[in-house]
Amino acid sequence: MTAQPSVVVIGAGLAGLACATRLLASGAEVTVLEARNRVGGRVEGGHLADGTPIELGGQWLGPGQNRMHELVADLGLETFRTWNDQGRMVIDLRGRRTTMRSHKGAVPRLSPFALADLGQGLARFTALSSRVDLRRPWESPDAHDLDGQTFETWIRRNLRTPSGRAYFRIACEAVFSADSTDLSLLHALFYSHSGTDLETLLATNAGAQQDRVVGGSIRIAEAMAAALGDRVRLGEPVRRIEHDTAGVRVETRTGTVVTADRVVVTLPPTLAGRLEYAPALPSWRDQLTQRVPAGSVIKCYAAYDHPFWRDAGLNGQAASDRGPVKVTFDNSPPSGTPGILMGFIEADDGREWARRPEQERREAVLACFARYVGPQALTPVQYVERDWMAQEFSRGCYGAHFAPGVWTAYGHALRTPVGRIHWAGAECSPVWNGYMEGAVRSGETTAAEVLAAG
Repeated sequence: MTAQPSVVVIGAGLAGLACATRLLASGAEVTVLEARNRVGGRVEGGHLADGTPIELGGQWLGPGQNRMHELVADLGLETFRTWNDQGRMVIDLRGRRTTMRSHKGAVPRLSPFALADLGQGLARFTALSSRVDLRRPWESPDAHDLDGQTFETWIRRNLRTPSGRAYFRIACEAVFSADSTDLSLLHALFYSHSGTDLETLLATNAGAQQDRVVGGSIRIAEAMAAALGDRVRLGEPVRRIEHDTAGVRVETRTGTVVTADRVVVTLPPTLAGRLEYAPALPSWRDQLTQRVPAGSVIKCYAAYDHPFWRDAGLNGQAASDRGPVKVTFDNSPPSGTPGILMGFIEADDGREWARRPEQERREAVLACFARYVGPQALTPVQYVERDWMAQEFSRGCYGAHFAPGVWTAYGHALRTPVGRIHWAGAECSPVWNGYMEGAVRSGETTAAEVLAAG
């Protein structure tokens, strides 16, 4: 019987934990090195003053995210529906406020011309995205043309009304935490197709925001880490990876050294590029990591004694082209109380407001909440926020996005091993790219790759 390899996994997010779990189950010797003093990576739990769990990072599951739902069941956890059935969603476009149901396929109340424009735009985008090769996007039909323009270019060429353009720009910020000028059209198409389609990524019912884990999605990571036991080492930020034909030597900032046959790096691409490699990575891999920035987002919470917006016939969800908070959700626990509003400050707004004092940011966030659901939002019992751009071992969320030209020039390097160095993470998955589902799938796929390599 062939001996299984010894493997160092860098990062105890969902990708790293899934990779380590699969390797261990196959008999491999595994060590997981995590920079933070907690597991979960871009999934992070927290609590209000009264003990109510909140989710500071990734939180949602939806239909089609089968591996995550399997994990939830296997770990004895439960899910519940995101609060959105009791009332209508607020749409605030170009100074006009309307409400609508928030089910998949619903569209805002617009003029007939604007509504037709939006419908045609969504149909064109969906048709174009369905042609993208998920495993090799750079080989898709017209890949170079699609990758040579921004998402904003496509919006301006294909949407004729200000409302139609505003809808797509809000969608871009909500899905990518980036402006439509930041990413290539090919990436927008690939990402949407990897999660079924753009409408699925935006929807709550029958969409990517449909379900939440009771107690928070961090419970998934914590349960996986518990099963790995002392193989997971916290507070060990990796500094240097030495690699040759014989094996790898991984050194952390604390001076810890681990040797193994292979190493799996599960860090976001931009952070993977900041590690020291000896010998240096090939130029094609290094150039990739310089061109794949993380999104810009601050996640903001306001808690209230009860969800007063439901009394007014609203479900706590809002979408607006006015910031700084342009997207909100009712993030109350399964019991429904306390009432919790959650909103995102994203993209350019995220970068701008990250530089302002926290109190000023708090006032601006609450003013947005009040504009959407009423003046009671101005006086929460507690306010909490997480600036993911400021997190040393994330430097942004939700995931990385590809600028124009990157997929066609460097896409082949994203998942290709460099000798005994392998790559995994939400950004590496061809399915549900950027999501928790994608992270788990990528970790398990890379584990199989490592085992096959021996």
